[in-house]
Amino acid sequence: QVQLVESGGGLVQAGGSLRLSCAASGRTFSSYAMGWFRQAPGKEREFVARISWSGASTYYADSVKGRFTISRDNAKNTVYLQMNSLKPEDTAVYYCIRTVGGSTPFGSWGQGTQVTVSS
Repeated sequence: QVQLVESGGGLVQAGGSLRLSCAASGRTFSSYAMGWFRQAPGKEREFVARISWSGASTYYADSVKGRFTISRDNAKNTVYLQMNSLKPEDTAVYYCIRTVGGSTPFGSWGQGTQVTVSS
């Protein structure tokens, strides 16, 4: 089973940028599509972005399209989320996880990384 560790979160002002990383263990990481999700206080966890196993295909939630970029480095077993033009409504705990059947999360959630955007 793949274990995931998210990092890179922090406090940033609106309009700023952050780059999240998700380090995965396991030899089969490069075979999996991966996604980023987020959960704001008092809200359901929601889909943010996903990337195919090869990195050739990506898909984004409308709320982040044009501002966030998902990428991966299979040699390093790592998935990234570059977040630009951050808004206060992007404040949430961000999680990465394997995805199946499109944007459906599969497996166990990691501890996530907190992103806080101040206005």
